[in-house]
Amino acid sequence: MTDYLASNAAPRAVFLCAKSWTAYAGTLVIAVLLFFAALPLAFRYNTRAALVVLVGSALIIGYRVMTTRSVQLYYDEAGVWLAAGILPWKKKLTGIAWRDLQQAEHDSTFWSWLCRSYTVRVQPHGARQTAIVATGMAHGKAAADAINIRLQELIQSRALVL
Repeated sequence: MTDYLASNAAPRAVFLCAKSWTAYAGTLVIAVLLFFAALPLAFRYNTRAALVVLVGSALIIGYRVMTTRSVQLYYDEAGVWLAAGILPWKKKLTGIAWRDLQQAEHDSTFWSWLCRSYTVRVQPHGARQTAIVATGMAHGKAAADAINIRLQELIQSRALVL
């Protein structure tokens, strides 16, 4: 899961969190529909159609699972980063430098508490940059706390001047 960090990030990147089990719920629903509804219907038509549905369904579900697994929130010496994507033309790295960072927060609702799946927002100072918003993150509460603690450490050590 941290292969993107090992290859593209700074050597001292700290992995914070990835998607929670709730992020896979939509993929599970699609898998049930494809494998338990579309595949039996395709078998009624003919075997070749069933094979096409089976291969197509496996590719769709595999891609969705791998894309969901690729979402990683981490920080390094430069700032806080959200990496996502598995295909070279779909990979995305969004970040906010420490000097531009205002705070990190998590949404705490009954359902997020119950499912342990939080939305993490990393807010920049001004309106120049957009915030990093990561939904459905496991350990999102701890990730927001870790970012805020690291920001305070940088401010107190005077390594970061706001």
